[in-house]
Amino acid sequence: MARSLRGNLLRLLLPPMAALLVASAVGTYFLSFGPASEAYDQALVDVALALRERIRSAGGAVSFDLPGAAERLLRTDKYDTVYYSVRGPDGKALAGDPGLPPVPRSQRAEEGVIAYDGTYGDKAIRVAALLAPCGGRICMIQVAETTHKRQRLARDIVVLSLVPALLVALLIFAALWFGVGRGVAPLERLSDEIRARSPGDLRPIEPGLAPREAEPLVRALNQLLDQVAESRRNQQRFLANAAHQLRTPLAGLQAHAEIALTRPEAEALRTELEQVHRASIRAARLAGQLLALSRAEPGGYRAEVEASLDLRSVVEGAADEWVHRALEKEIDLGFELHEAPARGDALLLREALGNLVHNAIQYAPRGGRVTVRTGLRNARPFLEVEDDGPGIPPTERERVLERFYRVPGTPGTGSGLGLSIVREIAAAHGAAVEIGEGEGGRGCKVGLTFPHG
Repeated sequence: MARSLRGNLLRLLLPPMAALLVASAVGTYFLSFGPASEAYDQALVDVALALRERIRSAGGAVSFDLPGAAERLLRTDKYDTVYYSVRGPDGKALAGDPGLPPVPRSQRAEEGVIAYDGTYGDKAIRVAALLAPCGGRICMIQVAETTHKRQRLARDIVVLSLVPALLVALLIFAALWFGVGRGVAPLERLSDEIRARSPGDLRPIEPGLAPREAEPLVRALNQLLDQVAESRRNQQRFLANAAHQLRTPLAGLQAHAEIALTRPEAEALRTELEQVHRASIRAARLAGQLLALSRAEPGGYRAEVEASLDLRSVVEGAADEWVHRALEKEIDLGFELHEAPARGDALLLREALGNLVHNAIQYAPRGGRVTVRTGLRNARPFLEVEDDGPGIPPTERERVLERFYRVPGTPGTGSGLGLSIVREIAAAHGAAVEIGEGEGGRGCKVGLTFPHG
């Protein structure tokens, strides 16, 4: 599955940023915990120095004198249990707690002070040992406490380190999210511009829509659009030339068939000649539709597409073309025409209208009704053709606008190009094509609604 550019950038940027934040938090912890722990050790050393003043040496005998009130004060602590021990030069305990762990052999005294970790009973303790002169020899004073304060300090430092780090992480993530979003915004605008185009819009993409890093992509896409546009132009030229070249011989074939049908000696071949005549009419109409399609497609004929006109006049100018065919099928061809000023190409609009009326007359039953309307609806000009024929099922109304598609089971020999030509001409004029039901839910109504004139 393709990943988004924003997601890829965040996946590349966030892990190293998170690693830096974790490293920063760990560094802050050790940098803060060391000095704080040394302060607690110094407090133990201060107690040991105070106890050193209570050592007495007389006549070679060493003694220790600490009042009970002072001892109670020494052992009073809000969080930890405090222990102490005073040992004479011979290592025997003179006072305090004789079970305190001895100084590890690996430890060396710095200025007569040694700090180390140990256990007393089942409790972890921190011990500060002081080597004190007494009667020309060395006595040892140990002051220890449990590690509750230190553990609490460690937790506080961790929290104080992580909370700012997490806040910074959130701010960095937000900054990255919006920053990356701003960075890829030009690409999103480029995507929106391409997505909004119609399939026939092959104009080059403006380089300014994309960031500099995406310019090679835009250039490559423009080259592809140029190639597709050139291919479409070649196809349109071929289609127009082929349709134009076919119209003349087909018209001649139709005329010769009509002349042949008027001669008495053609009675024996009347059936075959009528088939030739009908086939030539269908072929000529198909050639005309192909020519109209080449004009209506994007890149085709657009000389007068912005000219001002009235849809009512377009209908009135072409009405005579449909009256005779309607009379042949005994169709009641009616007109409800009102002013409908619009902008467009009269030739293309007559072609679209001709296809709509042709379909309506072809599929309306003998003696049926076809109505052509123009006017304004919601201040927008419209043109519509309604019949009382079999109609188009709702599920097929989108597909009938496709080229060469006919609803399965539809009678007749149509090419399936009529409504696709109407769609192309409507698109060239910015008009919307709507297919619905006729009056009373019968038949079909196809309308073109144009932009404000």
